[in-house]
Amino acid sequence: MSITKSTMFSEIEQVIKALNPKTISTERKAILQPLMDFIQSKVSSHQEIRINFICTHNSRRSHLSQVWAQTLAYHFNIKNVFCYSGGTEATALFPMVAETLQNSGFQIKTISKNENPVYNIKYADNQHPIIGFSKRLDDDFNPKSEFVAIMTCDSANEACPFVSGAEKRIPITFEDPKVFDNTPQQAEKYKERNLQIATELFYIFSQIKAY
Repeated sequence: MSITKSTMFSEIEQVIKALNPKTISTERKAILQPLMDFIQSKVSSHQEIRINFICTHNSRRSHLSQVWAQTLAYHFNIKNVFCYSGGTEATALFPMVAETLQNSGFQIKTISKNENPVYNIKYADNQHPIIGFSKRLDDDFNPKSEFVAIMTCDSANEACPFVSGAEKRIPITFEDPKVFDNTPQQAEKYKERNLQIATELFYIFSQIKAY
């Protein structure tokens, strides 16, 4: 396990230090295991690791997963990890997702303001930013082959029994914070889902043995 690099933004470091993977149930760990096995097999064979997180609208859970997976791969010094996200349809990255990530210490700039805004999301001084916007899973921005497809919502899992080009398809679904939009609980519920995703991805990458 590598020590966190000094170039990661300190606020994100503090969030990561507070994550507690002991809160993950045995049943949930079993759901996470196939992704852990996929990453480990790629690391062991010195291959690039491409992970595409897929949800129906590519607006909330898939983006949180993409951002945290890329960040935690860096935190644990797992090389050649490339994270993506996509949907069965394109809508827009929901603004509360950007706000929630910003509250966790990510530096976010809006590159393009339209119906489907494009965000520049940074977690460290010297690392390439994550480009966040809503897109279909087969968008040219995403890999066409040699990737694992992670289904982050039940509807996408049911709608896409087959993901073209994916080496493996793994359902790891999360409850949708969308049900709390425009309620007094909105910020709290987005933070809760954000931390759950971060904690589970922390657990996955913490178990990877580098060679």
